[in-house]
Amino acid sequence: MSATDLTSGPEAGVISDAAASAALMDLPEDDSGCPVMLRNAPSTVEFKKLRKRLLREVRQAIDDYGMVPADAAVKRPKWLVCLSGGKDSYTLLAVLMDLKWRGLLPVDLLACNLDQAQPGFPPEILPAFFEKNGIENIIVREDTFSIVTSKIPAHKTYCSLCSRLRRGILYRIAREQGCEAIVLGHHREDILETFFMNLFHGGRLASMPPKLVNDEGDLMVLRPLAYCAESDVAKFAAGMQFPIIPCNLCGSQDGLQREEVKRMLMDWERASPGRLGVMARALAHTRPSHLLDRSLFDFASLRPGENNGGEARDAEEPCGAGLAMTRNLFAAE
Repeated sequence: MSATDLTSGPEAGVISDAAASAALMDLPEDDSGCPVMLRNAPSTVEFKKLRKRLLREVRQAIDDYGMVPADAAVKRPKWLVCLSGGKDSYTLLAVLMDLKWRGLLPVDLLACNLDQAQPGFPPEILPAFFEKNGIENIIVREDTFSIVTSKIPAHKTYCSLCSRLRRGILYRIAREQGCEAIVLGHHREDILETFFMNLFHGGRLASMPPKLVNDEGDLMVLRPLAYCAESDVAKFAAGMQFPIIPCNLCGSQDGLQREEVKRMLMDWERASPGRLGVMARALAHTRPSHLLDRSLFDFASLRPGENNGGEARDAEEPCGAGLAMTRNLFAAE
C-alpha cells in the first residue's frame, strides 16, 4: 500500500484499522518517496522491527488519548514539534513524519528549536539538519540562560526555572504560528521518573500525562512517545545517526535527584527485565478505592450490605506482589 493510497483516508477523517495496520507493516525496500529524513534509514531486519514498534506505539498513544481531534478532516490541526537536538526529540519528529507520510497522522507539523543561549550550544547544527531534510521549521533565540543564572545560585539546579521559562516561550511561539499543541519528546522512562520524583520528594501520585491543556486553556501539550521505551528511542537515534546535541551544556546536570531515580529504575530493570513496562502499565490502571485519596473515592459512605458498586471490594484479581512472593517462596524449597 502506497502513501498516496492512504492519504485519502485521514484527509476524509476515516481510516480503518486494517488500513492502518497495513501501513505500519509496509516498510518498502525503496524509500525514495518517503521524507528525506527517513531515506537513509538502516534496512536491517532488526532496525525495521524497531521502526515498526515505535510507529505502532506512537500511533497507539495518539489514539488512546485522542491527540488528534475528531474534526481533523474539517479543521486540520497544526502541531509545534519541539526539537532540542537530543535523541528523544529527533526520534519524535522522525516517527511523526513517518506516520504522516503513511497517511496515519492528518496533522501539519512545524519543527521548533528554542536556542536558550547556553554556553557551548552549537547554533549551526539544527538549521543545517532542517535544510538538508527539507523540514518546515522555526528557530527562536531567547537568552533564558542569563536569566536563570542571575536568579539561581551556582550550586543549585537550574532545571526547574529553565523549564518554566522555556515552556512559556514555546506557548507564545505556538500561538504565533497558529498551532493547537506543542509536542514534546518525553518517553516511558521520563514518565516513570517523574512519577517517582513526585512520590519520593513531592508526596503525591502524579506524573507527566500524555495529553494536557495549559493553564490558559488555549493549547495542548502532547507526549506521543509515552509508550516508547528509552532504549528503543536510543537505538533508533543511533541507527539514524542524528547529529545529537548534548543535554549537559548548562553544567547543572550532575547529581540531580532525577538522575538518582533514573539509576534506580535502570537497576530494577536489570534485576528484573520487563519491570519498567509493568510499572508503566500500572499508571493506566489505578483503583481509587484501593488508595487513600478521599477526594477520589467516597470512603465515608461505604457500608456493609449495601451496593457500593463493587469498587471497594477485594480485588477479583490476586495481588501481583503476593503472587511474586509465593513464587519466590516455592522456588526456594
